[in-house]
Amino acid sequence: MILGANSVLFGGYDMETAFRSLAYAGYDGVELSAIDGMSEHLVLDRWQEVADEIKRLSQEYGLKLLAMEQPSQDPEKMEKAFQSAVEIGIPIVNCGPGGKSDDEDSLKASIDSLGKLADRAAHYGVTLCVKAHVGAAIYNTPTTLRAMAEISSPAFGIDMDPSHIWRANEDPVEAITAVISRVKHVHIRDCKGRQQNPGKPEFQANGRGDINLLGYIGALHAGGYTGPVDLEIIGAKEYSVERCCIIAAESRGHMQACLQACGSR
Repeated sequence: MILGANSVLFGGYDMETAFRSLAYAGYDGVELSAIDGMSEHLVLDRWQEVADEIKRLSQEYGLKLLAMEQPSQDPEKMEKAFQSAVEIGIPIVNCGPGGKSDDEDSLKASIDSLGKLADRAAHYGVTLCVKAHVGAAIYNTPTTLRAMAEISSPAFGIDMDPSHIWRANEDPVEAITAVISRVKHVHIRDCKGRQQNPGKPEFQANGRGDINLLGYIGALHAGGYTGPVDLEIIGAKEYSVERCCIIAAESRGHMQACLQACGSR
């Protein structure tokens, strides 16, 4: 498995701060935040202006470009995401499921949209991933399995985030085992409690919450997963660089220990 982190943790700072800090913390790679309002990193409306800088930072700091996260399914925005991914060398584009939970029409619309976007991803030679998300049409294991069954494109995969599955009142260890055949990206963070939001950034740090992340990573290893595992901490935009670095380093140490415990490293 490849350990990375989403640059949104450093959303209050420039990309170089994010790259430098994650490199110092020992990460293998980075997931670029293209999340409007949470960062000014990979801004898709002007991606051509930042493409060369991203490639330079990747080379200078020795961080692989693992993925990007862009939550919208808007076709125009996703075209820009796919185009920028090809130019910059990003293999995976993560998006959100959209819609609302426990609404059949909403679920059908989400799956139909994702299927069309997967075809566009295939056109560009990249992979589109979606994760179950609290409150969205795809929000738990049954709805994830539904998407897996109805979208056959090899350019489509599941982005698995244990914190959302945990807040859907499921066991993430059992859930990852059920969907591992199509998992192509992993977002990871901890969560204290099962409330709708993931909590304060420091309690999203791996090891500070209630999720069995050791068992979760062990299940990934047992399932043969060798792709990116990207830390995704939101809500730290107003935090000092020091606080962000502590969260990054603490979480990376926890992930490394989990990998060593299950024999993956």
